Amino acid sequence: MTERKCILSGDRADPETLIRLAIGPEGQVLPDIRAKAPGRGAWVGVSRAELDVALAKGKLKAALARSFKDGTLDIPVDLPALIESGLRKALLDRLGLEARASMLLTGSEKIDVACRKGQVQLLLHAGDAAADGNRKLDQAYRVGQEAEGTDLAGITLPVDRDALSMAMGRDNVVHIAVTDSRAASRLRAAIGRLESYLGCANGASVHGEHVSADAPDVPD
Repeated sequence: MTERKCILSGDRADPETLIRLAIGPEGQVLPDIRAKAPGRGAWVGVSRAELDVALAKGKLKAALARSFKDGTLDIPVDLPALIESGLRKALLDRLGLEARASMLLTGSEKIDVACRKGQVQLLLHAGDAAADGNRKLDQAYRVGQEAEGTDLAGITLPVDRDALSMAMGRDNVVHIAVTDSRAASRLRAAIGRLESYLGCANGASVHGEHVSADAPDVPD
């Protein structure tokens, strides 16, 4: 897709790093996480904290009104929460898909062996995983990547083990190893969007923080 233009700063950004907003069937502005809804859209790339402020001060409404050419937009007060929920669901759905495609390993012992053999493309930890377990697998990961002495480590997800287990249809999923490079790339993108929105350090480097909308010269 073509880059989109920021309705606040005029900057352009890759839509894959942004969050699309669209008008729902009842006239509400709602998140369109997969960017599939018909009609004109507005693109959000700020953190949730920034979006809360923009919503409270009326800046988001003004920007959206210019984008949609409608000053009577119905913006839910819980829009920031709806976006977070949508991004979290998108990540869990992606994990479920990759698990069903046999792209993932679970279980500390299996992951440790795969890490040391250099077979792991991406290492993930549940948000409530024990620090000691994370450290052991991180060390195995560095060994397999020939990166001992560096700060290379797995990503601690903003999702707990119960949510991971339910998404993947497995019991007590605490750590996940991604063994396919394409699957790792897809998961990094989903994780980056959620982390960036939540203001996590890992996500900050994934994409810039802008509130964007479809540029007049770039139709959806």
